[in-house]
Amino acid sequence: MYRPVATTTRGGVPTDSGDSVVTLDQVPRWIDSDIRYLYENEDPNSDYADPLSSVSGSEGNANGIVSKFPVDHEINSKIYLWRGDPWNLEVDAVVNSTNENLDEAHSSPGLHAAAGPGLAEECATLGGCRTGMAKVTNAYDLPARRVIHTVGPKYAVKYHTAAENALSHCYRSCLELLIENGLQSIAMGCIYTEAKSYPREPAAHVAIRTVRRFLEKQKDKIEAVVFCTNTSSDTEIYKRLLPLYFPRNNHEEEIARLKLPADVGDENGETTTAERKIRIKPLPNSKTSSPKTPQASVDLSASNVGLSRRSSSYLDSFLDPAFMSLIKDPDQRRREQWEKTAQAQNSWNCFKMLGYGDLGGPALSAAEEYTLHSRYLAKANSLNLSEIAEMKIVYRGGVDSEGRPVMVVVGAHFLLRCLDLERFILYVVKEFEPLIQKPYSIVYFHSAASLQMQPDLGWMKRLQQILGRKHQRNLHAIYVLHPTFGLKSSIFGLQLFVDNVVWKKVVYLDRLLQLFRYVPREQLTIPDFVFQHDLEVNGGKGLIVDPRTKYVYQRP
Repeated sequence: MYRPVATTTRGGVPTDSGDSVVTLDQVPRWIDSDIRYLYENEDPNSDYADPLSSVSGSEGNANGIVSKFPVDHEINSKIYLWRGDPWNLEVDAVVNSTNENLDEAHSSPGLHAAAGPGLAEECATLGGCRTGMAKVTNAYDLPARRVIHTVGPKYAVKYHTAAENALSHCYRSCLELLIENGLQSIAMGCIYTEAKSYPREPAAHVAIRTVRRFLEKQKDKIEAVVFCTNTSSDTEIYKRLLPLYFPRNNHEEEIARLKLPADVGDENGETTTAERKIRIKPLPNSKTSSPKTPQASVDLSASNVGLSRRSSSYLDSFLDPAFMSLIKDPDQRRREQWEKTAQAQNSWNCFKMLGYGDLGGPALSAAEEYTLHSRYLAKANSLNLSEIAEMKIVYRGGVDSEGRPVMVVVGAHFLLRCLDLERFILYVVKEFEPLIQKPYSIVYFHSAASLQMQPDLGWMKRLQQILGRKHQRNLHAIYVLHPTFGLKSSIFGLQLFVDNVVWKKVVYLDRLLQLFRYVPREQLTIPDFVFQHDLEVNGGKGLIVDPRTKYVYQRP
């Protein structure tokens, strides 16, 4: 039925890794494979439970059972099965199974080595990816045009339905991105991973049926879907399951009616269970002019609404906090938020009177901070903020002495009178996003900054809320060079009224040489006036500045 294809046939072009490029016409189509029912001769020693053994319907009789996946030759002509790495296939897009950070260590084996270093660099700019979602990048040295990255779910038997629907959403998101980018062919490896404990055969059911349901709606926009396997176990599973969802003749359709699992999902391939339905009942305490017979509850499928309410500690790995916060009555949440805001606005705000800005607003929950950050990040990615970048207020440095990435902030470049603060916040969110995913440091040059107007504490509080709690958690230290008494007073105010955790991480430094103990000189791009200011403040004691290289040396 299925056979591996030698990549050296038909004039394959070698890639940089030494493998040959394989075109689609070298990969056997599903409709061209030999029709054999391997599940009739299954290995009794198989490590995987066979869900096909549970017959849905009358035992041994398919009469009267409506086929859930009828024969469709047009769809079947678009399906391919390939044993090998998808990176060698000449298709429009290949799928990379990765983690939330899109890092190289957790990506599909061999992808980054084949694509080259440019792929990892672009992934670092995407700001991560949530479970069940997908993002697209260039393919660089691969024969494909694009790489679609998706994050598969963790698996636990207790939450089988949630994991199944999250995995289904992975495949559907990849296919949606394929169409959105004007592409027509895709190679999809097994998105589940050993590290996340997803059983292979149930995962294959989800993958195949999700693709089938998607093609039923979008078959005119997709030319080829290649299922790629890397192990003999996965290959045998796909060979047994493909006839159930993509039957090639009436005989296979007849057998599929008996062999398919009882639950093959809804119109999108997602699992539907009774406990995942929304029940609409009459409003309590409602009075009507004429009595009516109570109506039975109406059950509506919630497959397109989201995963059901279950253990919140588990669902946090699949759903963003903004969605989980909806468990609380939204009207009650909105009313409480209005009351807090009105109370803050009507109360006497001593902070404004002292010139510190608006520090009296209600605190944001984790879900609200997450939503706020996501909204600003999405807007920042859609705008051209080059005029903010040219001001060199915030820019990337190298790494500190312990290898943490460094963000540099130059206070003297912060020209409040000619700066659009809202666009500046968008730029800060965009620049900080790749760094705050892991521990990092900030270097702040306050040299000559006291000559410029600085934002108030209320603005700083708002910026910190937009950056979110991940920034608070992963920030290692803020190294402040050339602090003044006014700056120290402001930071003390931030510690008291804004955030005692973040602003306790400030380290005051009076000399450049002190800074170089934490961040090596070669890891920083330092403006010229900072060197001059350091010489003026310290009287040139202990320092020599090379005017050509700007290196600072200690006097012998």
